[in-house]
Amino acid sequence: MTRIAANTLKTLRLLPRAALILVLLAAPVLAVPMMRTNTGSTIEAPALRKSGVGFVLLVSLQRG
Repeated sequence: MTRIAANTLKTLRLLPRAALILVLLAAPVLAVPMMRTNTGSTIEAPALRKSGVGFVLLVSLQRG
């Protein structure tokens, strides 16, 4: 009976610490829906034009 009581006390001591860690990990996940309520005011940058210079540089810089 003493072993069961010791294990129970150890588990009860760990519960507040585990709950605190769980709250700290869950807080950002629960805060995201609150931040997404006003998505209509997002300003996006215009798409950049692709010039194709990257492929030319990749081919010219290959060793071989």
